Amino acid sequence: PEPYEVPPSQEWDGNDGSWSTFKLTIGAPPQEFRVLASTQSGQTIIVVPDGCIAGHDPSDCAESRGAQIFNSAQSPGFLTNTSSTWDLIGQYNIDLEERLGLNTTPGIFGYDMVGLGASGSNSVISVNSSLVGGVANMVYYMGHIPLGVTKSKFGSQSQAVDPLIQQLRKSTQIPSISFSYTAGAKYRLKSVTGQLIFGGYDPTRFEPNTNEFSFSFSADPSRLLTVGVDSVIATNSLKGTYSLSTSTHFSLIDSTTSMLWLPRDVCDAFEESFGLTYDPTTDLYLINTTMRDQLRARNPSVTFKLIDSLEGAATNFTSILLPYSAFDLQASYPYYENATNYFPIRRASNESQYTLGRTLLQEAYLIVDYERANFTLAQAAFPSPLPRASIVAIPPPDTQATASPSPSLSAGAKAGIAIGSLTLVSFLAALAFWFFRGRR
Repeated sequence: PEPYEVPPSQEWDGNDGSWSTFKLTIGAPPQEFRVLASTQSGQTIIVVPDGCIAGHDPSDCAESRGAQIFNSAQSPGFLTNTSSTWDLIGQYNIDLEERLGLNTTPGIFGYDMVGLGASGSNSVISVNSSLVGGVANMVYYMGHIPLGVTKSKFGSQSQAVDPLIQQLRKSTQIPSISFSYTAGAKYRLKSVTGQLIFGGYDPTRFEPNTNEFSFSFSADPSRLLTVGVDSVIATNSLKGTYSLSTSTHFSLIDSTTSMLWLPRDVCDAFEESFGLTYDPTTDLYLINTTMRDQLRARNPSVTFKLIDSLEGAATNFTSILLPYSAFDLQASYPYYENATNYFPIRRASNESQYTLGRTLLQEAYLIVDYERANFTLAQAAFPSPLPRASIVAIPPPDTQATASPSPSLSAGAKAGIAIGSLTLVSFLAALAFWFFRGRR
């Protein structure tokens, strides 16, 4: 099978920034949604009608949360009673981002047909009887396509449910249990949409690392995509070139959240260097119009040096540079009634909350190879004009001996091809002891 590129919606959505979304269909007849991508989740999540209350939430609530036109009218969210293939499991809690202090929220779970792409398109690939969770709470403002491999379990007697990516592989619709993802950047060129590929990657969308290495999976199955943040350095800030960090910390790459959850001292350094104001009501960092204009004129940047481990940090690292535009976002309802300029960093209350979210992935290209237990991060590329995709398949390990990687994989771009420090067998064994456990 060939890699599959999920079509972007060509729209920019979200209540904490403008994010490139992707097309997804649920049920029969298919109901369309615009959704984000979650590198952490193993469950397809979409918005249900209870998520928008007439007279309380804005009139465009359902549309802004990704629900599309259905039966010639604006859909209020996923209508389970109109899908002939819906098979109810029950109501269970969603605790995907519980470590970030975000409250668990009830979701309605069941099995249904999940399609990647727009309904009616010849390029749609789909999975029958795939796990779907419907959410109302605006903690998850948009739905998402799951990219994680965590199995789901509902009740002590139930069987574990495969995540979407494994279902795609088992049905031989993708070449391997792998993916590549970059969030896209509205501020680049004439808006560069995100890219999500199952089973492959696109070398035209990133700059090869100068040193050849990949990150190994964490031994903790709940934090597979962990990187060491060796340094965070601002350039041309209000304090000139300035180190925003004083020591190394380890962070999870998680595109479910848009924000960068950082140690308090790093947040304090950002606040000083970028003229930010902390809002204790929303826990967001705001920036007034005068300071925003000043920073836009300065055009500062922030570079994250990411390492796999403390040993070899001098040579085995990748640096991701974010221009000021990557931080120049707006938060809207329900954070604020009106769109408000903010800076997407959050104070982490403990080490388990250290997270690098979608903000980083605007300027980074992520390739994850679950079968070799490794991943790569590289600087995203934005050549003008943007070339057509040139997708390279990531073969399963048993075909490695005969695979002929493209020359474009040289100099560290071998990403999902190099063998990681964990074997597939040991990795899957570890996962067997760590399921997402839905709770009544």
